[in-house]
Order: sequence, then C-alpha cells, then structure tokens
Amino acid sequence: MLKHFVDFVNIEQLLTEEEKMICQTVNEFVMERVKPVIADYYEKGEFPHQFIKEMAGMGLFGPTLTEYGGAGVSNAAYGLIMQELERGDSGLRSFASVQSGLVIYPIYSFGSKEQKEKYLPDLIAGKKIGCFGLTEADFGSNPGDMGAHAVKKNDRWILNGSKMWITNGSIADVAVVWARTDVGVQGFLVEKGMKGFSTSDIKHKASLRASITSELVFEDVELDDGFRLPKSGSEGLKAPLKCLTQARYGIGWGTVGAAMDCYLTALEYAKTRIQFDVPIASFQLVQQKLVNMLTEITKAQLLALHIGRLKDKGQATYVHISMLKRNNVSMALDIAREARDILGANGISLEYPVIRHMCNLESVKTYEGTHDIHTLIMGEHITGIQAYHF
Repeated sequence: MLKHFVDFVNIEQLLTEEEKMICQTVNEFVMERVKPVIADYYEKGEFPHQFIKEMAGMGLFGPTLTEYGGAGVSNAAYGLIMQELERGDSGLRSFASVQSGLVIYPIYSFGSKEQKEKYLPDLIAGKKIGCFGLTEADFGSNPGDMGAHAVKKNDRWILNGSKMWITNGSIADVAVVWARTDVGVQGFLVEKGMKGFSTSDIKHKASLRASITSELVFEDVELDDGFRLPKSGSEGLKAPLKCLTQARYGIGWGTVGAAMDCYLTALEYAKTRIQFDVPIASFQLVQQKLVNMLTEITKAQLLALHIGRLKDKGQATYVHISMLKRNNVSMALDIAREARDILGANGISLEYPVIRHMCNLESVKTYEGTHDIHTLIMGEHITGIQAYHF
C-alpha cells in the first residue's frame, strides 16, 4: 500500500507496479528530504538547489521520453511524480514542470536533430537547467500580441524584447524564447551569457517563495539560425500553446499532491486538537469539511488518471487538459483554505504546510492559463462560440 496516498476508492489498484514504485520512490524523497526543510526555504525566499541533482538521479526530468536518457514511463507515472513533488512544494513541482514540459518538450518536438543532441541529454540529466519565455509584463492571457520580436538580418536573427514571471529564469543555462517574426511566432534557444541577454529575479513574492521567478531581457541578441527551433515556424502560436498543454497536464496532477498534504494535515490536527474536552474531529461541521475534502480529492484523482490514460493513447486533447487544470487547481485551493480554517490560528504558521500550499496555489491558479481562460476554452468547445477574443 502506498504511503501518504489518499485513496478512498482503491485507485491504487488502477496503477501498474511500475507506477506504484515510482510514486513511492518520489514520496519517500519528498517526505524524508524535502518536507523537513522546505518551510525554511519558503520563508527565506530561496530555491533548494541541492534537490536538482537528486531529482535528476531519480529520472524525474523528461521521464516520458525513451530517447536521450529518458526513462520512458507512462503519462500517469509522470503525473504521480508531479503529485508527489507538489506534496512537498509547488515551487519544486514548478521546477520539474518547466524542465520537462516547457523546455525538454519543445526542443524534442520542434528542434533539429543537432539541437536535441546538444541539449536534451544534459537537461534530462539535470546538468543543464532551462526556462520558458512566453509571458510578458503586458501580455499574459493574450500571448499573440507579445512585444518580443526577432528580425532576420543576413544569416542572423536579432532578438529584442522582454519576458516576465519566468520560472528558473536567472539560473537557466538555456531559455526557450518565443518571439514574433515576419513569418509568425517562432521559438529560439538563448543561452546564458549571450551578449545582450540579461535576467533579474522578482522579489517580495508572497507566493512561490521557494521558486525562482525572473524577468528576461533581450537587447539586440544575435542568434544564427541554429538557435531557432525549425519546426516551430510552421506551427505559429500553436507551438508554445502545445508546450503549455504539457505543463498544464502536470499541474493537474501536482495540485492533487498539495491537496492531499493539506487534507492529511487537517485530519491529523482535528483528531488531536482538544476543545470543549473533545477532539474537534468530534464536531459535525469539522467532519463535513473533511468529508468534502476527501470527496473532491477522489474526484480529482480519477479525472487526472483517466486523462493520463487517454494521453498515453494519444486521445487527450487540450480541452481535456483545460478541464483537468481548471478543476484540480481550484479544488486544491479550496481544500487548502478549508484546512487553514480547521487549523485555526495554527493554520497561518509555517510549522504546518497549509498556509504555504494555500499561498502557492494562488499562483498556480493563475499561471499556465488562468482559471477564467480555461473556463472560456471549454466554453468555446461546447458552444462553438469564442468568448475571449473579439
């Protein structure tokens, strides 16, 4: 039986032996290595760099690939990895999501053979770190109007612009950057140290504090055509959106881990916190909250697992994944808030993980497509009417 796995309807029996082993391995890493220290990193506003090598050693970067050192695991196994990492902290899961879904995926899908051979083995092995530059200060939900642009001059591209709210930005060895060109939106690979490329970290965050969030600035960065993702040009904006679909899938699983951690914390607290001479778990209102938590977690688990199985068959669509991201993030945030309420004043202390998860999930609800945008993506699908662009 999997440890710390909230499983009211025997979901574990739907997993393969390999998937269970992967889940348990990552859970042990999180419980033994991450959870004892992550609150300190969150409080200091620092990312725990020492875990990168350990995560790479467990094969947690690009694990669904069968080439370039990837482990070739199922999409459900990948989801369980994200679940357990976010049980630790959203910042840790964000790092792995970006490395796998937003850096390894686009290079594998849209890159040349030479680019794949140059970058993917080191990214999968954790020897190089990547970031994904799409969002800008003025263009979040509407990336099609981005200001970043690249102009072809002779045999080189001249890249100008900036990107904002970029996870891993200042520590990345390579940035996957999306920019407008004369032939549409295209992806470029910008390496740390290139002339005209600079980064600065965003400070004073109250959310995702154990994660690096940066601004990227490009001032006449010169790139030869070997740094352009050649297959991205024919895709236009669909290329970066396909990358976001990969990341959103991981988020849909990851937030289940945060919800589990909040639920189990609230359950244990309710059984041991004495008020009016009895544990507060004796009270009907507290029991109702716990039952609602468990029910919503179970529904989210089943949704994630089913979409994972569809993804393995090539049948999962971006609309399916919009439902997954929209539902499961909202579920996790609601559960974090309920858990905070059950813990009372202790709910705001970093001695417990709840307030940290709650603050982190406020960001997760916004990035990779806001809750409202995913609502409108689904709304367009079921009505045939686009309501988010006029």
